Parts: sequence; C-alpha cells; structure tokens
Amino acid sequence: MGMTIAEKIIARASGNESVKANDICTVELDLLMSNDGTSHITVDKYNALKHPRIADVNKLVWIVDHNIPCDSVKTAESHKKMREFAKEQGITYYEGEGVCHQVMIENHVRPGQLIFGADSHTCAYGALGAFGTGVGNTDYLYAMVTGTSWTLVPETLRFNLTGKLPEGVSARDLILTIIGRISANGANYKAMEFGGEGLATIDLAGRIAICNLCVEAGAKTALMEVDDVVLDFLKEQGREPVECFAPDEDAEYAEVYDIDLSEIKPIVAKPHFVDNVVPAEEAFGTHIDEAFLGSCNNGRIEDLRIGAEIMKGHKVHPDVRFLVVPASRKVYEQAMREGLIETFIEAGAIIMNPNCSVCWGACQGVIGEGETLISTGTRNFKGRAGHRESFVYLASAATVTASAIKGEIITADKL
Repeated sequence: MGMTIAEKIIARASGNESVKANDICTVELDLLMSNDGTSHITVDKYNALKHPRIADVNKLVWIVDHNIPCDSVKTAESHKKMREFAKEQGITYYEGEGVCHQVMIENHVRPGQLIFGADSHTCAYGALGAFGTGVGNTDYLYAMVTGTSWTLVPETLRFNLTGKLPEGVSARDLILTIIGRISANGANYKAMEFGGEGLATIDLAGRIAICNLCVEAGAKTALMEVDDVVLDFLKEQGREPVECFAPDEDAEYAEVYDIDLSEIKPIVAKPHFVDNVVPAEEAFGTHIDEAFLGSCNNGRIEDLRIGAEIMKGHKVHPDVRFLVVPASRKVYEQAMREGLIETFIEAGAIIMNPNCSVCWGACQGVIGEGETLISTGTRNFKGRAGHRESFVYLASAATVTASAIKGEIITADKL
C-alpha cells in the first residue's frame, strides 16, 4: 500500500521505510518553534529539570509576536525571561519581526520537514510541503531536550481541487467553505492533504491561509503537494527542500473530497464558531464596530494589496475602527514601498506594528461588550477578541475591507 504525504514525512523522520495510519512512531524533529504565548513556561520547566540540556540548539526558533509591545509588567517579565534564556542558550530569536508562522515561512520552513510549534496554527507550514503541528509545553520541552518525540500517524483526508476561484473570491473563502462542510471536528487528529490541478491556480499566500485554518477543523496537520510556486519561493529565499513528497497513487485515505473552485463564493463565519459559515450575502447589513486585516492567516502583502485596492477613493466609516496589521516586518516594508500603507492611512485606517494583534485578543484592539468585529483572524470563539459578550465574524481581506468602508458587512462588489 502506498503512502500519503504525511506518512512519507513521518517515515523519513522516524527512519522507517514505510508507515501507515495509526502507527506510533518515534521521530526526530527538524525544527522547534515557540512564541511568547508559552515560552516563559518552557523556561521554568527547563530550569526545574535535574539535568537540563538542549539536544540541538540550531533547531530552535523563538519568536515574540503575541503581545508586542508589552501590554503589562507581567508580559514584560515574561518577555525578559524568554529573551535572556534565548541569548544564554544561543537560540535563534526574533522580536518585532512579525507573527511567528509568517516569520518561520519567510526564513526557515522547507519541504519535507517535521516541525513542532508551541502554537496551534503551526499547520500553516504545509503550504511549503512541511508537516507542521502544534504541541503543548510538555511535548515541546521533551523534544527540545531530546531532539525526538513520538507521534501517532494520522489518517488523511484528501481534497482534490479543480477549476479556478472566481474573481473576488479568495482561498480563505475556500477553507471556510471546507470547514463549514466537514465541521469543526471533521478532521480531528487527521491530516488534510490538498492537490489536484486547481492547486496550481492558488498563490502561496492563499495556500498558507488554507493550511493555517485547517486546525479549525481539528486537523493534526495540513499538507500540499510541492510545485513550482513553492520551489520559486524557496529559490528567492535561498533555501532548498529537504525532500519534496507527493502521495502515491495507491495511498489510502480516510475520505476523499472533490472541490470545484469555480463554485466557491464569498463566505462569512458567524459567531461563535468557525464552522458556523454562511454565504456572505446572508450577513449583509450586520453593523460592525471594528474591522481587522492581518494575522498569520491574512496579513501578507497579497492581502494588503487587495485591501488597499478596495480602499482607494474611499474612507473608513466614521463609526468603525479599521486595524491593518502586516504579518511581518518584511511585509510592512514591502507595503510601504508599494504605497499601500499610505493608502490605508489616508483612508483613516489604524496601522499597527507586525504582531498577532486582535486575533490573539489579549492586547491591541480588543472590543467591548456588545461590539462586533469583522476579522481576517483565525478564530471567532466567544470572548476571543475582547469582552465575552462581543461578536466576531470571520471573512476574507476583501470582505473585511469593504465592510470597514460601509460600516456593515458587505462584499467588495456591492460597495
């Protein structure tokens, strides 16, 4: 029996010729990413070990992105602990460079790698053909100290993409559609594998958005077949693949879905669940107080270009706070060179430093009781973006920007 992409990566990492779903394997990690959400806890646990050691410091990447600049003395102390430990140990460390997953993709991720990240959206790395998965503190610490871990080989859901997304419809609309179709539990501890002729029509930014949100369907990881889009990106960054895996023709899947991209429409996920999706038109007229364009899902240059193009000739609605947050310093600099930042500022948007911002909900832009946010963030759980009695709608960069102009949910073609 052939293997899926996930099975091939685990086989490589475990030193086995082949593996199959539900096998338990000891694996060697290629990279270990941690951010300021939990790194201070990892430091405390490490220092409590009887014989603390780091197996390979060159595999560690630590990134401050959730609360930056610091929002409290408590946060400042956490960052200080993380910063000092990273310097002491020689850990690759980023502060102020952007959201962890964007920074990782820009600088580190390569096809064929197995990567643990102390953040649930680590599955974003599947856009580059890497097996990324989120883990908790204990699993992260064990892998940091030993260089190894164990994993249950996940079953795989296959998504065959055909056709092309219509004008004004994004990859984010696609993944929200898929999550709505299979539910928030539809991929629990499974790999979501994407391929087919339609994949070639989706740019890298869209692929990252798709893989990033797969965890909202419960996925262990998300993976895409590597093609010239990925290889060209890697060449620009000066990186080479570890290995480009493709599924075998006789690979075994838990389920196969055929998705015609031409049938996808603009989507909105209504409060308070990511799978509570409806066609955007069903949410038209919903008053908003705040709009957010950013996050590890939609803060890339392609998203800012879409937003700025829609914003030209318009102003942010006087009753709306429109936060624009580039996903990284590199994205911010590119947006400045292209005049996108100027467009947003002239329209009345608030430009923030690269960070998780209101998607994290613990620092910038939190919303109050009864307020409504439309967001390109990753989640819309109750209280995710501020007060527990607030409301978060998820949508594409285009829909978020159009709504910021209108003051209520609307798609760009209806402005």
